Amino acid sequence: MKKINIILSVLFSIIFCFCKPVSVEETNEEHAALPFEFAETTIDDLQARFTAGTLSVESLAQAYIDRINAIDKRGPTLNAVIQINPDAIEIARQLDAELKAGNKRGPLHGIPILLKDNIDTHDKMSTTAGSRALAGSIAPQDSWVAKSLREAGALIIGKANLSEWANFRGDLSSSGWSGVGGQVKNPYMLDRNPCGSSSGSGAAVSANLCMVAIGTETNGSIVCPSNANGVVGIKPTVGLISRSGIIPISFTQDTPGPMARTVKDAAICLGAMTGIDSTDTKTLGIPEAPVSDYTPYLDANALKGKRLGWYKAAAGRHYKVDALMEKAIEDLKKAGAEIIEIEQIAETPVNRYSFQVLLYEFKDGLNKYFATLGPEAKVKSLEDLIAFNEKDSVELKYFDQNLLIMAQEKAGLDSEEYLNALSTMKEVMQESGIDKIMAEQNLDAFIAPTGGPAWKTDLTNGDHFSLGSSSPAAIAGYPNISVPMGFIEGLPVGISFFGKAWSESQLLGIAYAYEQATRHRKAPAFKTSQNY
Repeated sequence: MKKINIILSVLFSIIFCFCKPVSVEETNEEHAALPFEFAETTIDDLQARFTAGTLSVESLAQAYIDRINAIDKRGPTLNAVIQINPDAIEIARQLDAELKAGNKRGPLHGIPILLKDNIDTHDKMSTTAGSRALAGSIAPQDSWVAKSLREAGALIIGKANLSEWANFRGDLSSSGWSGVGGQVKNPYMLDRNPCGSSSGSGAAVSANLCMVAIGTETNGSIVCPSNANGVVGIKPTVGLISRSGIIPISFTQDTPGPMARTVKDAAICLGAMTGIDSTDTKTLGIPEAPVSDYTPYLDANALKGKRLGWYKAAAGRHYKVDALMEKAIEDLKKAGAEIIEIEQIAETPVNRYSFQVLLYEFKDGLNKYFATLGPEAKVKSLEDLIAFNEKDSVELKYFDQNLLIMAQEKAGLDSEEYLNALSTMKEVMQESGIDKIMAEQNLDAFIAPTGGPAWKTDLTNGDHFSLGSSSPAAIAGYPNISVPMGFIEGLPVGISFFGKAWSESQLLGIAYAYEQATRHRKAPAFKTSQNY
């Protein structure tokens, strides 16, 4: 029973609660009205201004740094940004010089991007996973993600706060809390939760603290904060983007992915990070040459003739979300899609198998990561980490570390329990699940509400998920895209589009067509909420 309870706290899509009605009463007018020249702008807009010579990368970088200091640190204190790159302005000047010399690195040249702080950068910024055990830890080299973004011209302006260890640590955790960065707040309503371990990435993008942010997902940690913060999130097929240099949970389920305010901006960023990396064998499974530019697939008419499977596992759990979903279905039908109701995807419950896989792979992967940090590292193993937390004054102040302890008790990856769990979850969710249903029903994609409206942050009782739909794609390792679907009493809710492996091009077309037909995204105003 204890393990079942932990599963329910970790796998977002199977947790449910009833939420009290909310009334938006208060607004931080000073910060809501704070002028920002680049609010809700797009990558295309910025690139056009760079080309015209009416904007420099340096001035853009300084504007975002000022915005972070005003909004994230001094104003509503979102705690979305865990550190600002101390070399950001110097790098911006170099990017300006390259543009002046006629050298544009790629589609992200000069674009300010935040990385979730479990993604290695070999610079003056540390990579901590939010843990005080890694405070000051400098990665020996750039991650694949950081290297790819720099090559595309991106300006990595800082690191985003996160749920510590990507929310795989203990019971009753609060999404967005870390020992290093504190609690991330939701920019729509500051007492509400930003959801998911990529909470800082989602909140920062939504609050216009960066153009794009990179998150990571094992199960729900990109799509859930995208839902709660009113942005677009892409959870790619596992292997489309290398995980080299990312502090891991699961070799089988982990993937980085972009979070942005528009589908196009997210698609541009996604293309810049794809590729085959010999140090991550999952990337060797890409069936064809990796797509480096997804923008040709963004067709406003892409929904015409599409067959979409409405995954109804979340139906009936939150009538207000149900109403938004019904309206979304009407919009999809108007755009030419056919909707087929799907009651279930997996005939056999697989969450317990996925949980066992995570425990085994977390221990193995984390120990391998610690080994890359050298002899100066504060902790050199998962066992060391557990001991460090027990002695630290902050790490166990609110939450325990039961998941770390459970993982430490596991054997190696040659264990029969691990191998059986891995093969079972793949067979059930891939071959007998998503792949089978899509073939039998001739589906182009599945649709489902991404989640419910954000709950009030509670460091005593932890998270209060009302619903979610991330598990099928997450456990299968398949792509999932969340797009804003509307609002419930001032809180955003998203719709997810997911499908078979390597179907990002088709899913992006569908998501883009829905976005263009509905345009639900609205900038947050840093309000607070009150229960009746």
